[in-house]
Amino acid sequence: MPPGDAAEDFHDDMKTLDAKRVLEAALICSGQPMPLRELGALFADEIGADTLRSLLDELGRECTGRGIELVSLASGWRFQSRPEMASYLARLNPERPPRYSRAVLETLAIIAYRQPVTRGDIEDIRGVAVATTIVKQLEDRGWIEAIGYREAPGRPALLATTRQFLDDLGLSSLDQLPAQSGAGDTPDESGDALAALAAQAVLSFAESPSDPSPATPPAAEIPATPSDPALEPHP
Repeated sequence: MPPGDAAEDFHDDMKTLDAKRVLEAALICSGQPMPLRELGALFADEIGADTLRSLLDELGRECTGRGIELVSLASGWRFQSRPEMASYLARLNPERPPRYSRAVLETLAIIAYRQPVTRGDIEDIRGVAVATTIVKQLEDRGWIEAIGYREAPGRPALLATTRQFLDDLGLSSLDQLPAQSGAGDTPDESGDALAALAAQAVLSFAESPSDPSPATPPAAEIPATPSDPALEPHP
């Protein structure tokens, strides 16, 4: 190899190393996932999206065997602790994370799998009225939002999940939700599937003895995976 070519390759390697260091620093210091457009702004948009993805893939591979991982979420890229680190990191924060009732889980599952839906749709599926506090809790958490209104009497709001919902569950798209298994599954099984997924993302879900859900929700409405045996059964 001519000396000039070797020097150029060495220079390119150094530029790659410097770019990865910049990306690593930005991602570690950011409190939110960073989309490619923000990462590109770090380099005055002189690095293309494909090159950025390649550098991010390299950073991700370099995390192999470490306690952190680089993941691509709905809102962008971020470093996060691996799920197996959760029990150790929890000792640094004794406060219990939010806990969600069966009613909240089932409502969230219906919205996630059937969106967009109205409160009336949810009530038809669950067989009970949807309390305003349930919808508000999900809205306050940033997991659902109204994306429009149905052309029907009263123009009910159409509810759908948000990017925050995907980010919190460690997903990049709705396609990564637990697989739907069949028409005979029930909303509570969908809720269990989401709870299991959320548990891996270090979120906390719990049963609520005061949940007014019927003992047997209507079937053939929301397909979902079977419930996780590690979770408490529906009363």
